[in-house]
Amino acid sequence: MPPNTTATTGDKPGKSGRKKGRRARLIVLVLVLAVVGGVFYGAYWSVSTVRASFPQTKGSITLQGLSGPVTVKRDSYGIPQIYASTDADLFMAQGYVQAQDRFYEMDVRRHMTSGRLSEMFGKGQVKNDEFLRTMGWDRVAKEEYDTKLSDSTKKYLQAYSKGVNAYLQGKDGKDISLEYAALGFVNDYKPEQWTPVDSVSWLKAMAWDLRGNMDDEIDRALMTSRLGPQQIKDLYPDYPYSRNQTIVQDGQYDALTKTFEQSGSTSGSGTSTDTSGSSTSSTTGSALTSQLAGLYNVLDDVPTAVGVNGQGIGSNSWVVGGEHTITGKPLLANDPHLSASLPSVWYQMGLHCTTVSSKCQYDVTGYTFAGMPGVVIGHNGDIAWGMTNSGVDVTDLYLEKLSGDGYLYDGKTKPFTTRTETIKVAGGTSKKIVVRQTADGMPLLSDRDDELVQVGKKASVDTAAPDRGDGYGIALRWTALDPGTTMDAVFALDKASDWNSFRDAAAQFDVPSQNLIYADTKNNIGYTLPGKIPTRASGDDGSIPAPGWDSKYKWTGFIKQDELPYEYDPKRGYIVTANQAVIDKDKYPYTLTTDWGYGTRSQRITDLIESKIKDGGKISTDDMRQMQMDNSSEIAKLLVPKLLKIDLPDKDVREAQKLLEGWDYTQDADSAAAAYFNAVWRNVLKLAFGNKLPKELRVKGQCLWVDKVDSTGPVDDDTKVRECGERDADQAQPDGGDRWFEVVRNLMDEPNSAWWKTPASGTRPKADNMNELFRRAMIDARWELTAKLGKDIDTWSWGRLHRLFLKNQTLGTDGPAIVQYILNRGPWKLSGGEATVNATGWNAAGGYGVVWVPSMRMVVNLDDLDKSKWINLTGASGHAFSAHYTDQTGKWADGELLPWSFSDKAVDKSTSDTLVLKP
Repeated sequence: MPPNTTATTGDKPGKSGRKKGRRARLIVLVLVLAVVGGVFYGAYWSVSTVRASFPQTKGSITLQGLSGPVTVKRDSYGIPQIYASTDADLFMAQGYVQAQDRFYEMDVRRHMTSGRLSEMFGKGQVKNDEFLRTMGWDRVAKEEYDTKLSDSTKKYLQAYSKGVNAYLQGKDGKDISLEYAALGFVNDYKPEQWTPVDSVSWLKAMAWDLRGNMDDEIDRALMTSRLGPQQIKDLYPDYPYSRNQTIVQDGQYDALTKTFEQSGSTSGSGTSTDTSGSSTSSTTGSALTSQLAGLYNVLDDVPTAVGVNGQGIGSNSWVVGGEHTITGKPLLANDPHLSASLPSVWYQMGLHCTTVSSKCQYDVTGYTFAGMPGVVIGHNGDIAWGMTNSGVDVTDLYLEKLSGDGYLYDGKTKPFTTRTETIKVAGGTSKKIVVRQTADGMPLLSDRDDELVQVGKKASVDTAAPDRGDGYGIALRWTALDPGTTMDAVFALDKASDWNSFRDAAAQFDVPSQNLIYADTKNNIGYTLPGKIPTRASGDDGSIPAPGWDSKYKWTGFIKQDELPYEYDPKRGYIVTANQAVIDKDKYPYTLTTDWGYGTRSQRITDLIESKIKDGGKISTDDMRQMQMDNSSEIAKLLVPKLLKIDLPDKDVREAQKLLEGWDYTQDADSAAAAYFNAVWRNVLKLAFGNKLPKELRVKGQCLWVDKVDSTGPVDDDTKVRECGERDADQAQPDGGDRWFEVVRNLMDEPNSAWWKTPASGTRPKADNMNELFRRAMIDARWELTAKLGKDIDTWSWGRLHRLFLKNQTLGTDGPAIVQYILNRGPWKLSGGEATVNATGWNAAGGYGVVWVPSMRMVVNLDDLDKSKWINLTGASGHAFSAHYTDQTGKWADGELLPWSFSDKAVDKSTSDTLVLKP
């Protein structure tokens, strides 16, 4: 299985039915696991063999290429702090240390980004490699490295690669990790040298996971096959600007100067230069619908990089100015929400110059990615910063009319640019593919699926399109397919010392576009939106696929950095970003996206801050931590008063209803009320929308339990079947994210809406209005939980349903139980839930198991940096038997944070192991 693909979780972990076929083709990996399982107790798997790959953390090691000694100090959690005298030595040591802990993870990921997974895992990964080669991340990364990045960044990347390769020198696979020893049974794979492009490619994979609204774009197009414009609008409501605050509140765009101004207004403000509202053109027809549905087959199987997969995933960050804190200096919090992976996608470390000077410029600590130099999120001695995904629309799908060997554009046939890619396959025959691109560099994604190619040849579209000719294909325009400077931005952020240098660094952060928050030791706070964000012609808002044959749908340019929203020291004294709208649409001329998060988490954080600072109250570091762990359900606050008024004739269902009486809407792990409410919410979504969405949306890999036989009493697990996104599944199931909160909130004002109608099912009655559907959902939820948790509601708890399993990438996802037992960890019973601040997300389509999480948490104290706190989802090590494999997970689950040492004195005090790297 590809790396970091979300593991299905819950009482009965299941798989996507659509993916079973592809997974069944992982012949080489299955053989590996079978062999490992068969010999596990043999002499080969001795303790000494397992420990051979553990890193040396004490004493000294000679590394050729260093100019001077480097000291690596690790604390009791194995988190390294590196001290060097030159930049080159610092980043060389970073490469060496990360390879010590995580090289297998690094190696798998670089094979993913370059479309070479088949070289490691055999023919089962060929389809994934075909798609990834079509995208060409590594090709763009190489062009970026050759033509865009600064000389200093190239030197750092070269130094990092030198450190990784110094670690690899003279080592066999079994000396690097247990996983390589397993792979060695069935093929002769050997890790190759690391290159600077391997590190840059990682940024492309990260950008892909955080690409914005492409799935929504496909969904809306698919919905037109069954739903009308108003119905689609019901399911994609406008952002509630009047209820949930935007990130930027104090500024607006000045059309005269064409810049964003923080405060004040001018007579030229508000002049629209861009697209707003819905796109009026549609490329949607029956054949395109089939093509887009087929595209899900391809997209859903592409492995994730940083673990984002599905709507509803987001991140939290906020910063509070010194006037509202106990210390008198800012406090900054961040917790990115990503799919759970083992090891965690994040790697904690510090990079310190013994003396900061022009020769050695860095003194920074925080979170980075194994395989990439520098620190991505964290702080240095002067400033701290955090990130959340902005969600701006940087991708567009185009329907291209094919004509011979080219495509139609403004009435003329243009030739595709083509290249041939050779995919090497472990234990098999290499395969060649031809990649086609338009003149704008858009790859033809539909070439990667035989079914899509055939459908495209027969396509018809419901719009003013040319004659069908040779059919249609689907192409992608995406900012990350252009070379950029994000790697430069990482190093510039790491040494930024004030607001101006921070903003200059952020301006280089091309992709993915992120919300960046800021605080400094001089008591300033700020926010900026960087990124390469396209502009579109009037009438095109990028919300649905566009006709590629018409030049008016071509991107018209990119928003200039001076035009992008920001805030600096706002009067309210705090800034909150949690994937909500960046700025009110009336204050800004450009359409950044039509698909913001709806502000459920951001408004809750805002309310928590306001409740603390009212009447002059002050916020502490621990207050920030407690806010991160807030489990309050905003949708429960809306629905429970309605649910308590429902008349229920069955005493057992009334018994469950009484759980909601007096409930404070807090989703603690031991709460029976939270268990029942979330079951009701899931059934509300299933009944209201499941049988009304187009069948094409049912192939998205989502799983739900469907009754095999109807019953008004308890239903045992063996009388139910698992439906996992099959084409013939009975229903398409919403994911339950905060968009669905907003959908239901709005529909509650229309209690007789057709959305509330659902047919009878066996002995279960039909529903003709909202209250009747709520009654049906409460009945169904009672019997669902009876089947899962037992009839005695005193034994129910949210944590029994809402569990986190951590699965090791690749070898921990399939195969013999003994191998999974050795490599995987869990379960943990978690509090929190969907669209809460403590976003332990679950997917209503697949059950209640935890599928995305706060992948790390941090709180930076700008008054005393040594009093900052942090935690990771797992641990520093990727070695399954290491003490640091998951040694932070238990504390993470309990909402604890670890001390985060920064000063020399604090680091020395916390050091457990010291390693000296000698030239």
